Amino acid sequence: MTLKEKSLFLHRKYKGKIEIKTKIKMDSQDVLSWAYSPGVAEPCRVIANNPNEVDTYTNRGNTIAIVTDGSAVLGLGNIGPKAALPVMEGKAALFKSFGGVDAMPICLDTQDPDEIIQICKALAPTFGGINLEDISAPKCMKILDTLERELDIPVFHDDQDGTAIVVAAALINSAILVNKGLNSLEITLCGTGAAGNAIARLLKSMGIHKIYAYNKDGVIQKANYDTYDYAIQGIIDDNIIDEKPSRNNNTLADLIENTDVFIGVSVGDLVTESMIKSMNDKPIVFAM
Repeated sequence: MTLKEKSLFLHRKYKGKIEIKTKIKMDSQDVLSWAYSPGVAEPCRVIANNPNEVDTYTNRGNTIAIVTDGSAVLGLGNIGPKAALPVMEGKAALFKSFGGVDAMPICLDTQDPDEIIQICKALAPTFGGINLEDISAPKCMKILDTLERELDIPVFHDDQDGTAIVVAAALINSAILVNKGLNSLEITLCGTGAAGNAIARLLKSMGIHKIYAYNKDGVIQKANYDTYDYAIQGIIDDNIIDEKPSRNNNTLADLIENTDVFIGVSVGDLVTESMIKSMNDKPIVFAM
């Protein structure tokens, strides 16, 4: 049985990967009377008088909403909310298995960023945090920025925050291995979408001063500001992206030459062997 066949077989057999279980056995009239009616009215009254007690008397503080619109699922693209559900169930299984956190897939039948924002805000009383997942750029950045400002619970976008954290951790370790200081590194970043934007911001906050960027339209330069979208304008406005001091700075090959790190979060087959050889000694390459 191939991997694909086994995956389909197991998903069919178990009807997905997650379920809801009670923490107590509902096996007597006494238990029913305090877990539900009439006893459940007491924690309701306490929370009504002091909403901050909700995490004391419910599972909200250990429950995450995994929210997607299905517009950028894995490498599958815009496949919609129903087709995204197996991935969201998988993420919920990871939360539970490795973190002990209960997570609920919320697959939305809208791809309007303003609607997604409003839905997440309306869901917030039920959840201790929101994990945005597989939402396409650049709208995912608007959604994340708005929810972080307007909600009082953590909001995390896997494709932005998650990717940036992994890259930062790997870069710290790699710099130690090649005996280079983080603040001395010159980095070429290929791809300025959700992941590239978040990576650049996190690395800059770590004290890395020279980050050059490239995307499908070419080398990112301030002179072309008006042609860029919301995401790229943001990293220019915040002085995240630098311009390489060179007469020839128009291609990815120009950008990579004499730099220490290449981070690829775009399409494949853009970088050649000669381009890697043009980098500084002991180059670090994250081909993602």
